[in-house]
Amino acid sequence: MLNIKNETDLALSQQIANSLKEEILSGKYPPGVRIRQEDIAEQFGASRSPVREALRILEAEGLINLVAHTGAWISHLSLSECEEMYQLRERVEPLLLRLSIPHITDALIAELKDLVLQMEATTDVETFLRLDRQFHLLSYSKAETVLVGEMVNRLWNTTQHYRRAYSQMMASTSFKPAHYEHHLLLASIIKRDVDDAERILFGHIRRTRLELAQHPDVFNS
Repeated sequence: MLNIKNETDLALSQQIANSLKEEILSGKYPPGVRIRQEDIAEQFGASRSPVREALRILEAEGLINLVAHTGAWISHLSLSECEEMYQLRERVEPLLLRLSIPHITDALIAELKDLVLQMEATTDVETFLRLDRQFHLLSYSKAETVLVGEMVNRLWNTTQHYRRAYSQMMASTSFKPAHYEHHLLLASIIKRDVDDAERILFGHIRRTRLELAQHPDVFNS
């Protein structure tokens, strides 16, 4: 009976974590906001134990910060922290893409093409963010790694709010610079040109970092 209860609690914890992750990534909770265990327990009709485990899952994914005996807060970055994370992304994500490209299938390329077209067809920031995330993480999905893939997912989660801020700035141009770079990146993937893909992706991520650095007010909100 104990094992069944534990398995049930673990499944509930994962369910709570998945729901909260979706809400955090969608921008429902701004960075730096405190989330209370009792509120989450009430929202999901759960006891404190699975809620605590759900929060540990979210912390491991880079979405929240847990402070012992104090509580949980949505991850918040200073400008210098964000710049450092983007410099990590500039170096690590091209490596992950290099490892993925040799194993990318024609079927996966068709999915990437479709995502590029869907991005071009929208002017909505939240839709663009969701499709952009799918496009990039899908392009990395064939890499066989132990550490790099998990690191990249965590970096994407922690910088999500700042990607949103950047996308809101870019919305006035209908995301044209991003569309252009996505097409270049897709072309290099189709050609299986890993060197070109790394170069394009590095510049793609770097441009976001440099633009955010011009808007320090983003990090004071």
